Amino acid sequence: MANNGGIDSAEFFGALDLLSKERRINKDVLYTAIESALISAYKKSFGKTSNVRATIDPQKGQVEVFSRKTVVEEVSDPLCEMTLEEARAIRPQYELGDLVEVAVTPKNFGRIAAQTAKQVVVQHLREAERGVIYEEYSQKENEILTAIVQRVEDKRVFVEIGHIEGVLEPNQQMPTEELKPDDRIKVYVLEVSRSGRGPQIFVSRTHPGLVKRLFELEVPEIVSGVVQIKTIAREAGFRTKMAVVSTDPLIDAVGSCVGPRGMRVENVVNELKTEKIDIIKWSNDPAEFIANALNPARVIGVYVSDTEKSARVIVPDNQLSLAIGKEGQNARLAAKLTGWKIDIKSQSQAAEMTDMVDENGNAPEVPAPMEAPAMYPAFAETEVPAMDEDDTL
Repeated sequence: MANNGGIDSAEFFGALDLLSKERRINKDVLYTAIESALISAYKKSFGKTSNVRATIDPQKGQVEVFSRKTVVEEVSDPLCEMTLEEARAIRPQYELGDLVEVAVTPKNFGRIAAQTAKQVVVQHLREAERGVIYEEYSQKENEILTAIVQRVEDKRVFVEIGHIEGVLEPNQQMPTEELKPDDRIKVYVLEVSRSGRGPQIFVSRTHPGLVKRLFELEVPEIVSGVVQIKTIAREAGFRTKMAVVSTDPLIDAVGSCVGPRGMRVENVVNELKTEKIDIIKWSNDPAEFIANALNPARVIGVYVSDTEKSARVIVPDNQLSLAIGKEGQNARLAAKLTGWKIDIKSQSQAAEMTDMVDENGNAPEVPAPMEAPAMYPAFAETEVPAMDEDDTL
């Protein structure tokens, strides 16, 4: 194998192949890094770079550095200039003012030059590796990944996700969950960004998308498109309402998500540390959808106002507190799930309201109780804090 200026070509290109495989970096990226390194090393030794070009030819196994020199009558800077006589010794056609490339392959590079080249190569490799990692993980935004908790600092949780470190900010942590080092969790990828220390990934345990992706892992009918998740309203760590619909009349959307003996939804609940989940049948009829969304309360009637996108819901007297929920949780999630303003009244309250009587002062007939929607399971109400406006899917 040829030896180029003190460089063992077989060893050199063998090392490049090994680096390419181990670091998962394209060889062309490595070649560009080496060329930049050779130019930097030349600058360190001779103080010039504007007239230097480095090339790597893997086919011939050659690494060469060329210096561009201008043909002049009288040389004042030997590093940048050469006489016409010297130029024509290389090629007779050269004239004054022409640029001549002269091979200056660093066979005489000293220890400092070699070390400089190595440092630049390492820097380029690190940057290239960061670029590969960024490209890999930037495509995973809005997906879920498995993470291992590394440490907790100033309420921020740092997790390991493959080749990258993820950050779980305090506002993206479930208030009911206390994470410890070595805990294995599923996280939702919010954003992948570049930083001075390399790519950084911001993840969430509170985003409604986490619930959606978890059900996609458990329910084949969702992946195939037979069952669709229409909307999700979530108060992370406490309760989630999820509306689903089936495109096949023979497939029960709610039953598909619950799974045999409740196994599918139970797996999701376990990942979310027993967060309660109501699976609601979606309907394009607002009244029916609102009634379903107030599950587990039994609804007697729903009176909607399309102009204001508001609804008055009538429930039996003994169901009023259940329909509203502790601190309004059930009603709040139902409103977020449906996108409608919901005013819940008991049957006796509705009978006393002047705007719900006819011209003779009689209360209208209350419709027959609607069929209660399916749910998993019939959870007790839980006290929770207020929810932000954007905590819906």
